[in-house]
Amino acid sequence: MPEGDTVYRAAAALNTALAGRILTRCDIRVPRFATVDLSGSGVDEVTSRGKHLLIRVGAYSIHSHLKMEGTWHVYRSGEVWRRQAFHARIVLATADRIAVGFDLGMLHVVPRDREDEVVGQLGPDLLGADWDAVEAARRLSARLDRPIAKALLDQRNLAGLGNVYVNEVCFLRGILPSRPVGATDIPATVDLAHRLIRANRNRVTRSTTGNLRPGQRSWVYGRERESCRRCGTPILLDRDLNARDSYFCPHCQR
Repeated sequence: MPEGDTVYRAAAALNTALAGRILTRCDIRVPRFATVDLSGSGVDEVTSRGKHLLIRVGAYSIHSHLKMEGTWHVYRSGEVWRRQAFHARIVLATADRIAVGFDLGMLHVVPRDREDEVVGQLGPDLLGADWDAVEAARRLSARLDRPIAKALLDQRNLAGLGNVYVNEVCFLRGILPSRPVGATDIPATVDLAHRLIRANRNRVTRSTTGNLRPGQRSWVYGRERESCRRCGTPILLDRDLNARDSYFCPHCQR
């Protein structure tokens, strides 16, 4: 599932293509909203909220979540789509641009003053202008016996982290993903997560090591049986925690 930085960049690209322009076509291919036509309405902005994306058009917001397979593409008028048309869930066109949402895991149209119905459950957005580290730490502290990896993945605590960042944050903090929240330095963990995802928000090639070369971009994620970059111990993989892959170094993380 895409992490918050991926959705942030998708929103930025859509905002550049659509904001301030009038929709000439609005084709929503989801049965519940198939009759909704926002053609003729102006797009005010496109923004992300954690892993969610909001396109604000007139009095409405088009809400989407990529889930596992979803993606947004932007094309010039007449340009050939890079994915087959039957994968399209929504098509939004202006005079010179076409935005297509393919295989979106979630798609809603709601009145703009009811956005909370689709994103109100989220915690502070790590990449939002209103990021609130104190509130994120407070939410994490509500269940001190919960494994830190589960707590960081819970979008109700803080919005935007996926499994890649959670594994990398745990390594950099020197803690096992299974360690209880109450046995961690919560503010320091929140601060590191914020700094790490912000460092990657504007680049397509994500790196938590600071090295952008292939095979050198992560500390532990996706590196089962490979040597720890710090101590040389083979990286282990645990698939029991929250049904997610947890990579860790048994020497560096305690």
